[in-house]
Amino acid sequence: MTDRAVARGAHLRTVVAIFLGVSGLVLGGVWLGDATDRASVVNKAPKTAAAQRTGSGQESQVELEDSGARELPGVRDCGVGEPVPEPTIITLDCNTSGRVASDIRWDAYAADGAAGSGVVQVSTNAAGAAAGKSFPVRLRLYGPKEVDGSVAFTALEVRYVGATPAGESREVLPIA
Repeated sequence: MTDRAVARGAHLRTVVAIFLGVSGLVLGGVWLGDATDRASVVNKAPKTAAAQRTGSGQESQVELEDSGARELPGVRDCGVGEPVPEPTIITLDCNTSGRVASDIRWDAYAADGAAGSGVVQVSTNAAGAAAGKSFPVRLRLYGPKEVDGSVAFTALEVRYVGATPAGESREVLPIA
C-alpha cells in the first residue's frame, strides 16, 4: 500500500514539474515576442523631416531643389535644420515628440501658403486618454519668412476632422 502512495506522489510531482516547465517556456516566448514587436514598432514609426532627408529620400530632395523648388518655403522640423518643402511628416510636440502629423498629402503648396490633409498620431508614451491613437486633420502652412538664410513657413494650423486628442478642434503652432 505504501508503494502506491509513493508512486502517486512521484507522479503528481512529475505532472507539476512538466506544467511549470511548459508555462515557463510559454511565458518566456511571449516576453521575447513582445520585445521583437517593440523593436519593429520603432522601425515602423514615422520619421521626422530630418530623418526623411537621409537615405533614399535625400536623392529626391536633391532633385526637387535642382528643379527650382528652392524658392518655395519649407518646414524646419522643430525649428532646426534646412527647410523641407512639402514634408510628409511634421513634429507637432517638439518637447516630447508625443504628437506627429504624418501621411501628409498637400493639395496646394505655394510660396505664400500650403494646404493639405494627414493624420496626427499621438505616441503611446504620451500622457492622457489619446495616447496611441490617430486623428484625421486638415493642415495649413503660412507666414513664410527668411530664417537662417532659407525661406521657411513659420506657422502651422491644425484642424481636427471629428475626434480630437485634447478637445480643441483647431490649434495654431509656431514651427520656425
